[in-house]
Amino acid sequence: MTKRVAIIGAGPSGLAQLRAFQSAKEQGAQIPEVVCFEKQSNWGGLWNYSWRTGLDQYGEPVHCSMYRYLWSNGPKEGLEFADYSFEEHFGRPIASYPPRAVLFDYIEGRVKKAGVRHLIRFDSPVRNVSYDEDSGMFNVTVQDHANDVEYTENFDYVIVASGHFSTPNVPEFPGFESFNGRVLHAHDFRDALEYKDKDILIIGTSYSAEDVGSQCWKYGAKTITVSHRTAPMGYKWPDNWQEVPLLEKVENNTATFIDGTQKEVDAIILCTGYLHHFPFMSENLRLKSNNRLYPVSLYNGVVWEHNPKLMYLGMQDQWFTFNMFDAQAWYARDVILGRLSVPSEEEMHADIDHWREVEDNIEDDYGAIAYQGDYTLKLMDMTDYPPFDISGAVQAFLEWKKHKKENIMTFRDHGYKSALTGTMAPAHHTPWKDALDDSLESYLKTDA
Repeated sequence: MTKRVAIIGAGPSGLAQLRAFQSAKEQGAQIPEVVCFEKQSNWGGLWNYSWRTGLDQYGEPVHCSMYRYLWSNGPKEGLEFADYSFEEHFGRPIASYPPRAVLFDYIEGRVKKAGVRHLIRFDSPVRNVSYDEDSGMFNVTVQDHANDVEYTENFDYVIVASGHFSTPNVPEFPGFESFNGRVLHAHDFRDALEYKDKDILIIGTSYSAEDVGSQCWKYGAKTITVSHRTAPMGYKWPDNWQEVPLLEKVENNTATFIDGTQKEVDAIILCTGYLHHFPFMSENLRLKSNNRLYPVSLYNGVVWEHNPKLMYLGMQDQWFTFNMFDAQAWYARDVILGRLSVPSEEEMHADIDHWREVEDNIEDDYGAIAYQGDYTLKLMDMTDYPPFDISGAVQAFLEWKKHKKENIMTFRDHGYKSALTGTMAPAHHTPWKDALDDSLESYLKTDA
């Protein structure tokens, strides 16, 4: 009987897995029956923008954490697919920081070329995954919204590729219940124009704090105040931007911080991160990890050490993204195809502990980038994933960090060399702060 593989999620990680199997089939390999379950009505994961917040039309939690006007906050040269360059997709070099619509088009272009859409069941959230020791099979229960039925199928392998940037971590501060403005998590942020001429308070110092604040500044917020728990981000912010200690309380519209200073604010945006949340996985299969470069219990960052027929993709804190997901997907594929073996549980656990110990001793972001580059290269070297100059991608990341420190509001105006084609990215026709139209058509114009 043909083995069956369930993939949960059709975002960048799940699509990478579909492409990995298709690549093997293209080269003559016998591959298992693959079924991908996607709760949204289209592929792309977080890059599949939705105006919806809260619950979707079926009452499901909205997956989307994407917002209008989002541009990549890292250079595209660090995330390029090794088997599908930006130049191949767009027919010419493009600038280094594409907006969401451009990146979605690029992601979609590769899987359209691969012809894998028929393997995906859309509007089909997974309700439960359990493992039967007697049969050696997973029971996967799925809700088919199109037909309003729930059903269960059996699979030899399960690959969880549902991501970990869709369930918000939402802290509470005294006074939220009586605040006279809006309180929301970045997960529900959709349009910076909503905050034009407003005084905005942002809680957190993550990438979403940096970028949501920058979007609000770009589209006309009156002031941006960022409250930090441990340390400020420390960039050279515009004159109407300030960083303050942690919020202590809110009274009406007055925010008071732990140093006693106060600020009148119209809205509070919580940029406080996301949870690894897999309620559909049985307790003995559920990944429980915080956001770090090497999660617990995942051998080579992919294989569940307690049951190597279960795999998780894209569960790391991320510098690398699309090509790291590819490296993981090619590795997972080859374990399933029997091309690669995994050691005993004890040996897997020891290897995980080693990688986590190395991570614990990383001194700064530069070390973290190099660490994840080494990890990605290790996986790439184990499979037939096309050769990719990881050191070139790392160099693009290092230059990106330097440009952010020079000027946080102009770093997207720089260009970098593709580690795949060697082409230097051209300058975009309009500086980022003045490019108010984030559409694919506007971005791909050759002049302002």
